[in-house]
Amino acid sequence: MHVDFLPDIILGNIFSYLSLQDLRNSSLVCKRWYSILNDEDNDVWRWHCIRKLTEEVLSSDLLSSTPTYKTKLKAFHHAWNPEDCSRNIYIKPNGFTIHRNPVAQSTDAVRGKIGFSHGRHAWEVIWEGPLGTVAVVGIATKEATLQTHGYIALLGSDDQSWGWNLVDNHLLHNGDSQGNYPMLNNAPKYQVGERIRVILDCDDNTLAFERNYEFLGVAFRGLPEKLLYPSVSAVYGHTEVSMVYLEKFFS
Repeated sequence: MHVDFLPDIILGNIFSYLSLQDLRNSSLVCKRWYSILNDEDNDVWRWHCIRKLTEEVLSSDLLSSTPTYKTKLKAFHHAWNPEDCSRNIYIKPNGFTIHRNPVAQSTDAVRGKIGFSHGRHAWEVIWEGPLGTVAVVGIATKEATLQTHGYIALLGSDDQSWGWNLVDNHLLHNGDSQGNYPMLNNAPKYQVGERIRVILDCDDNTLAFERNYEFLGVAFRGLPEKLLYPSVSAVYGHTEVSMVYLEKFFS
């Protein structure tokens, strides 16, 4: 039987065994294949999710902002990089959450798997443990340091990273405070468990944040035209931080 005559359910079953790169290529073959693969919640993407993601994370609220199987899978491929973090940090089995080991006199950071240099991107960060004296969320290049002695705002301590310290609401870059953020009188402090949306606009070279879906304004301008990675730095032992990529973001 020619492939054109195969029922959609059979094609979907075949697609479920292809790699993600092969699926991208398959979607360009014809309108019918594109239509099947453009359904982000069908069995093709469901089976890929089941193979890659744990049952625990699929049934949790962590991925509530990624409503389809395809967006959950994309979030997984953009999650924290276990090969690009401080030795005092490990990625939990769910693939989305870091755990910082209780190592004294150390500040530790992690980067996401994929960096961005074009387009607009957004991801959520959820700090699920104590903040300690310093807890910074932001972006970093590949050249930014991921571990240092003492308790400092590591993210934002050099010219390769930009961060928002959730403890004192200061913006940090190149080792200096760039002012208070958000620009509000008596701005509320971050509460553990709140969702922070990080918005990186590589076209306008800006970084902004939302908290609980409230836009807080642009935090940094004039970002360099190079690969920029989601990043956080932490000092508190046993603290945990999750990151969920939300695909390209359009205002």
